[in-house]
Amino acid sequence: MKRQFFAALFLTVATVAIAPTANAAETKAVENIQSTRLEFLNNQTKAVSDIQATRLAHLDMQTKAVDDIQATRLEFLSNQTKAVEDVQATRLDFLNTQTKAVLR
Repeated sequence: MKRQFFAALFLTVATVAIAPTANAAETKAVENIQSTRLEFLNNQTKAVSDIQATRLAHLDMQTKAVDDIQATRLEFLSNQTKAVEDVQATRLDFLNTQTKAVLR
């Protein structure tokens, strides 16, 4: 009976002595896992941010290209309008000259 009592006492003392070390090792392992997970999530977030930045840059370039095309079209239409106005002014001058010649 004494032997069982001392064995139980020894086991209890050993458990109490080893438990903090085991808890510390387990806590460290959990911290390492959490650190690894956080690093992975951080890398994913950076990748998503890089993809979004690339998409925004692409859309910005497309917008600039569309703006340039629209400006070119407007300039072309403006030149056409000026040409038509010049033709009309020339025709009116010609008709005005003819009318003056007829009246004289």
